[in-house]
Amino acid sequence: MSEVQAAPRRRINLGFDRFSGLYVWAVLIIVFSLWIPDLFLQVSTLKQILSFQAIAAMVALGLIIPVAAGAFDLTVAGTVSVSVCFTAWALANHHGVIVAAVGSLILGLIIGLVNSVVVVKLKVDSFIGTLGMSSILIAVAYAITQNSQIVLSVEGYGPFLDFARGQFLGLPYTVYYAAVIALIMWWVLEYTPGGRYLYAVGGNPVAARLAGVRIGRVTTIAFVTSGLVAAFAGIALEATIGTATPNVGDGYLLPAFSAVFLGATQIRPGRVNVLGTLVAIFLLATGVSGLQLAGAPSYVTNLFNGVALIVAVALAVRTASRRK
Repeated sequence: MSEVQAAPRRRINLGFDRFSGLYVWAVLIIVFSLWIPDLFLQVSTLKQILSFQAIAAMVALGLIIPVAAGAFDLTVAGTVSVSVCFTAWALANHHGVIVAAVGSLILGLIIGLVNSVVVVKLKVDSFIGTLGMSSILIAVAYAITQNSQIVLSVEGYGPFLDFARGQFLGLPYTVYYAAVIALIMWWVLEYTPGGRYLYAVGGNPVAARLAGVRIGRVTTIAFVTSGLVAAFAGIALEATIGTATPNVGDGYLLPAFSAVFLGATQIRPGRVNVLGTLVAIFLLATGVSGLQLAGAPSYVTNLFNGVALIVAVALAVRTASRRK
């Protein structure tokens, strides 16, 4: 009499390998809702998180492109600072909104081109090259402001400030700018040859070169895109705060890298992607905002983002090794 073989058990796949960030985000929301319901469970808290993270989202979205191509761009924070300072300087010296905005975007383009020359032509490692460039950009920002603060008054610069402070459906325009950039980036990366080239160069540059992909051109476009997006984020930031200081962009570097690398473990594990980055941005923002509302000290932001970056890189490396 033959033995009846037991049917194999079906494993329930809850998508932890792709959607762990969503689960963690949900847990954070539940924890803070139970811990500080009077402060956290407010529409104003949601609006605050969306509003405060719009600029960070733009910077992170721009950073996705060079990272997808296998390059680091540590100048994104410096580009934001230079853009903020130039925009404020141009407006304060009565050069007009068009000159301020277009000039800032041109500066972002130039920064991207210089980064590509350093990395592509001079063969400097992208981490080292953009680290050196970021120091140069700090000097440029100080030179623009003459090591002082530039303040734009609401009375004199109201129309420009409305570029970011204006609201639609209760949310500032910056949220919609970030959403449009995210939509464009998502479409480019997922549905265009350019996106496939970026991933090919970042995944295996030797194979990409043998397949006919122009690695130098792809890397240059990646750096230029990052510079332009960071410059636009700087314009929006200046319109939001109305004040320019040389180091205003410094606080966006760590959150941007944390979001990009944590996002690489989500939705499409092992590959930087727009949806995963957005999940990571708002997961981190929810954690930081909840802790601050609970009375945590101000340094919790850097602590939270630093730990998140280390964990994200560790998870990304682990995911990549599993897929080999």
